[in-house]
Amino acid sequence: MAQMEKKFQKLVAIEPVSLIPSAQEELKQYADQVILYEDIPADEEEIVRRIGDAEAVLVSYTSQIRRQVIEQCPNIRYIGMCCSLYSEESANVDIACAREHGIQVLGIRDYGDRGVVEYVLYQLVRIFHGFDYPMWEKEPLELTDLKVGIVGLGVSGGMIGDALLMMGARVSYYSRTRKPEKEQAGMTYRPLNDLLEENQVVITCLNKNVILLKEEQFSCLGTKKILMNTSIGTASDTGALRNWLESAENLYCCDTEAALGDPSGELVKQENVICMKTSVGRTKQAFVLLSKKVLDNIRLHLGRNEDS
Repeated sequence: MAQMEKKFQKLVAIEPVSLIPSAQEELKQYADQVILYEDIPADEEEIVRRIGDAEAVLVSYTSQIRRQVIEQCPNIRYIGMCCSLYSEESANVDIACAREHGIQVLGIRDYGDRGVVEYVLYQLVRIFHGFDYPMWEKEPLELTDLKVGIVGLGVSGGMIGDALLMMGARVSYYSRTRKPEKEQAGMTYRPLNDLLEENQVVITCLNKNVILLKEEQFSCLGTKKILMNTSIGTASDTGALRNWLESAENLYCCDTEAALGDPSGELVKQENVICMKTSVGRTKQAFVLLSKKVLDNIRLHLGRNEDS
């Protein structure tokens, strides 16, 4: 349960957390001492050293705060995740351990989705029109009537689907739960394997650490297909993806190498893999929204509203 504090004695961001300058300045309203580190800690020992006697800790997605860290920093009362928190299991903070020690952990979501939507449209237009990339067919193609399947219809998946519908694409989706409002808008629900078989383009929009595409699914997907991953991590079994990419007719698109999910670094070199090597959701506007949500969470923990 959050303590109704009004101010921390000490707040530490253990690594770069992407707050805009005005948000960094505002942190001083919520702590007597604010320390913002500008590099990623090398190991857990360094994380413990940076936290020290701090009551509040900010962390991005590049470091992990495990049990060993929490238990060596007894003053911690609040951990703010300046990155997406989809589930306790996938978080880079040991939330269960934090709960045992009376520490509140708050994360954020849905701050970089518009950039992801723009990336999807850019990549598809680029491929089908042959803009600075070999044209998919012999003639340029519009997105009109393109059969696209979306795997995972959360916020970003829904926004991608809406954008593609607006462009005239024929959109179907697979999700753990049906989305009646999206079906009314024109999207069609399909079981996963059917969706993979029936669509020319498949876009995965899954939570971190959710692997849905394995050998069976790639067999259903078949060849002469475009698979695009917009998840935070990979959505595919690496071996199965590697086998699928043995066909030069198949194309895989993603923004980061983490989304490709190949620790060997070999797949990214293939001609039928397009990896932007940058997170497409990390835009100027996304950092503004991220900053707002991080500060909102701090105020929530402290029991302060925006007018305090």
